[in-house]
Amino acid sequence: MPLFEYACEACDHRFEALVRNGQAPTCPSCESPKLQKRQSVFAARSAGGASSVSEVPMSGGCGHCGDPRGPGSCSTN
Repeated sequence: MPLFEYACEACDHRFEALVRNGQAPTCPSCESPKLQKRQSVFAARSAGGASSVSEVPMSGGCGHCGDPRGPGSCSTN
């Protein structure tokens, strides 16, 4: 079931809709069938390689002890 983004040509309402079996959605605001399919932006995470999210340790800011004040805050550095 693909998720598409639409803009209504009648009232300019923007919304997302799940499209099943080729059904044509209508605007949830004005019920108009005159819709323009918009470019959809989605997030994906790959199993390996670079990520657009910064690589911050989940335990905290410091790589040694997890001190949330950040790198160099603890006495182990």
